Amino acid sequence: MDYKLLKQEIIDYAKTIGIDKIGFATAEPFSTLKTRLIRQQELNYQSGFEESDIEKRTNPALLFDNPQSIISIAVAYPTKMLEHVRGKKGERRGLFARASWGEDYHTVLRDRLNKLEQFITAKIDGARCKSMVDTGELSDRAVAERAGIGWSGKNCAIITPEFGSFVYLGEMITNIPFEPDTPIENLCGSCNKCIEACPTGALVGPGQINAKICISYLTQTKDFLPEQYRNVIGNRLYGCDTCQMVCPYNRGVDFHFHEELEPDPEIAKPLLKPLLDMSNREFKEKFGHVAGAWRGKKPIQRNAIIAIGHFKDETALYELEHVLKKDPRPVIRGTAAWALGKIGTDESKQILITAKEKEQDEKVIHEITSALGKIETETK
Repeated sequence: MDYKLLKQEIIDYAKTIGIDKIGFATAEPFSTLKTRLIRQQELNYQSGFEESDIEKRTNPALLFDNPQSIISIAVAYPTKMLEHVRGKKGERRGLFARASWGEDYHTVLRDRLNKLEQFITAKIDGARCKSMVDTGELSDRAVAERAGIGWSGKNCAIITPEFGSFVYLGEMITNIPFEPDTPIENLCGSCNKCIEACPTGALVGPGQINAKICISYLTQTKDFLPEQYRNVIGNRLYGCDTCQMVCPYNRGVDFHFHEELEPDPEIAKPLLKPLLDMSNREFKEKFGHVAGAWRGKKPIQRNAIIAIGHFKDETALYELEHVLKKDPRPVIRGTAAWALGKIGTDESKQILITAKEKEQDEKVIHEITSALGKIETETK
């Protein structure tokens, strides 16, 4: 079999099915990554969402019998909405990160990889493939870096020369010995804009992140958000784009190649107040197809309440009062108390006083007491 010819045929076919960049890498263990991951574990910087077994994350042979190479793919996504919606007084809006615009990228890339698998297995007898996107054991970034898709930036994102870092990544382990591509030179140089701009200081150094305090991670948690981060997340409902938006290699980057990745502004930047009393069914119907919905409605609703507090939206007092009195979830009630404290009006104060008389959850009572204390302090 002429593997060089097959490689070119795969590259050509990939373009026809919506793959914007493709690269080929060896299936050798990722020894440098392993060292970094061990250090991350020692520092307790892991989010808990990733594969916990470092050996599986760094040794393709533990995932696939006799791996010979790995194919890495990248699909570019938009950074700007073609249709604009703007929040205004009484109609404040939250924001999903760009990685959650359009259809869930896991679905989109798996479809591309499935088509690629079918193409390869039809071309060569005995070909075997194992594909993964984001939730697989391997590190998408490590594979992409080795395959020459881009370099790993100081913001821990793969930066491509063509599309900046706004690309989704996926990979496929195969038993076909493709000639590997050459990794790209790291061009971050002395630039530290991403590290300096990180709102929580999660980028603790070039290419090193404390995932536990990254806003992207914090917006996906389900418990009370630590108070020191509530003001920082602003109106973000899911994810954070700050370290990408300040990157010089992303200046002017905005690609609209794939219709399924185009954002619906009413979903990517939804009104906040309607989120507060949305049922599970309504949430699934409206947001179920986007990546940011994977943790369910609770984190989104908590973040929406924080955003309302961030805007000090007095027009949301009725909704916040209803949540504080009726919602069965302490995290949501307690966060509503915090938002009422941020709004800080006499009406907010009265709502909190009334709620405190009936509240039984200790954490919620603490939030109410803290909110009342904040109002007292600011009105003196």
